[in-house]
Amino acid sequence: MSSLLRKKSIAKILSDAESGLSDSHGIGLKKVLGVKDLTALGVAAVIGAGIFSSIGKASYDGGPGVMFLYIFTAIACGFAALCYAEFASTVPVSGSAYTYSYVAFGEIFAWIIGWDLLMEYAIGNIAVAISWSDYFTNLTTKAGLHIPDWLTMDYQTAHAGFTKVTEAIASGINMSAMDALDVSKYYAWLNAPTLGSLHLIVDLPAMLIVVLITYIVYRGIKESRRASNVMVLIKLAIILLVIILGAFYINTDNWSPFTPTGINGILKGVSAVFFAYIGFDAISTTAEECKDPQRDLPRGMIYALIICTVLYVALSLVLTGMVHYTKLNVGDPLAMVFDAVDLKFVSAIVAGSAIIATAGVLLVFQLGQPRIWMSMSRDGLLPKIFSRIHPKYGTPSFSTILTGFLVAVPALFLNLEVVLALTSIGTLFAFVLVCGGILVLQQQKDRPESRFKVPYVNAQFIFPVALIGTLILIFMNYPTYFSDILAWETFPMVIFWVVVVVLCGYTIKNKFSLIPILGLVSCFYLMAQESHTNWMRFLIWLAIGLVVYFLYGYGHSKLNVKKEKAI
Repeated sequence: MSSLLRKKSIAKILSDAESGLSDSHGIGLKKVLGVKDLTALGVAAVIGAGIFSSIGKASYDGGPGVMFLYIFTAIACGFAALCYAEFASTVPVSGSAYTYSYVAFGEIFAWIIGWDLLMEYAIGNIAVAISWSDYFTNLTTKAGLHIPDWLTMDYQTAHAGFTKVTEAIASGINMSAMDALDVSKYYAWLNAPTLGSLHLIVDLPAMLIVVLITYIVYRGIKESRRASNVMVLIKLAIILLVIILGAFYINTDNWSPFTPTGINGILKGVSAVFFAYIGFDAISTTAEECKDPQRDLPRGMIYALIICTVLYVALSLVLTGMVHYTKLNVGDPLAMVFDAVDLKFVSAIVAGSAIIATAGVLLVFQLGQPRIWMSMSRDGLLPKIFSRIHPKYGTPSFSTILTGFLVAVPALFLNLEVVLALTSIGTLFAFVLVCGGILVLQQQKDRPESRFKVPYVNAQFIFPVALIGTLILIFMNYPTYFSDILAWETFPMVIFWVVVVVLCGYTIKNKFSLIPILGLVSCFYLMAQESHTNWMRFLIWLAIGLVVYFLYGYGHSKLNVKKEKAI
């Protein structure tokens, strides 16, 4: 058991990174990123699909009060970002939550979070690529450049649309009265080439954007930095245009009532909104490419969080003020609200900027995943080829190409709804472990100095009192709450309460710091809001990862090899 919890010392991690310990013949990553670049990378990751598409669905579910969802989510992310910042300042190497867990909890937890992040980055990349394709094809259609429908969507979507339209025709409905999107799916199925009985339907633009972004990332961090900075400037300019121009078309009657669906309606959009905040993790994977990571990483994370939260809140107020919230359940809400007030030229500009926005998100995620593979390879948990650095471009070459392949091919065939099913839960899991890791790190007497530390507030009495107060309120307002959650569908909430009670006991004993506790509890609560089916898929993926670990990683781990040599 002790071998599964073997830890890497911070001093060893730093010395390995400094010597370029990888299959790179002493070639290290290029240190070119400053605080402005890191802030831009964070904004590029956060402001993308979330603000250009899912903000519409979140507004539809929660009404104008959805602004509280963005504030609440930002607070939870803020706690986690502070913990990320302390880890990044203490252990300024690539690997993010994977490396941090290796220091705080041990190898088996590091493997679990590394495996989890690989899944989340891949799924996130695929989802963003599909979203980019939707905006791109819509814009080309408006410009009169029609791409065949069977080259712009997945098989499942086309088949569902064909079935729906066929049934509508059979019931006597005229095709001209049907939804244009359903009709395009119908023709995609009808006009697609066939191989026997198989209809060949693929999302070609989604694959091509992944190939392009992968090439940029492969060429080097400088090229990625320039591309990201340009995309961020364009996005911010467009978003500010929407906020400022849209403010003149706000009808305050649309804000009444402000929370028409109550707290339950507002919280429906948690998963979609939280997915957009994964950018903080992506920033921390570039630690070895920062000029001064201990100073710049914390600043970059916090600046990005503040900028993005302000924009989300302002934009949600403008959208729900321009049109009634019940009309916002569309894929392109920013463009739709300007169509509604007959500003077609602004709508076209927004549609074009969405292409840039989602490409920026894809760039950051494609940048992050290879560097996690590289870190796992350095530790012997994956083969050496994963940490090979290109002699000219100074990037993890093999991992970057493999990442591109594993995202581009599924993007051709997968359905967006299926892809999004696992997005948030893994991100939240990473945040939970990082917050917990700070609690462990703060207990270490020989921990190295860090330029940034999470402010210490003794939670020995504050957390237990807050927990008791919460339980009293629950029993007063919902007496059957705990008996109601004792069901298969709500087992994640049972796990949440068990973790909170155990954490409370350790807090009383060890005088844990309040901020990491708040980060851990808030992120775990959001994680527990995911459906039990998502939890099962997540646990199955982790189980597959453990099989890979015991078949390869456990025996090839650098810590295991050193132990055998010592014997």
